[in-house]
Amino acid sequence: MSQVKSISKFLLAIFMVVAGTMHFANPAFFLKIMPPYLPFHKELVLVSGIFEIILGALLLIPKYSYLAAWGIIALLIAVFPANIYLYQNQEILPASPTIHLLRLPLQGVFVLWALWHTRSRTYASKDTDLTDS
Repeated sequence: MSQVKSISKFLLAIFMVVAGTMHFANPAFFLKIMPPYLPFHKELVLVSGIFEIILGALLLIPKYSYLAAWGIIALLIAVFPANIYLYQNQEILPASPTIHLLRLPLQGVFVLWALWHTRSRTYASKDTDLTDS
């Protein structure tokens, strides 16, 4: 695996673990951005935090990194309604409307980032050792 991809995977894993930890360190923020139509706000905040931590850690284990990357993609899609809700209710997080708008496509960047870490196994060249994915 290239050094750039290894560093990228490490950074994504750290980001996920830190983001997941924040669900426990500052649950009030995450509770504020929960769309009202979803039930069990506190439980969903805690479960999503647990999954962020687990998936981030699994991303660093070669045997599980491929599945962890797909799990991260699924999780990012699952939490996207909270980002939309935050955009629609900008008073929750005081920032400029531009910042709130830019947060939405940023989620797509993270999805593409995780997707890049699923490709090493799927599109490996003949010279690549598939166990390094």
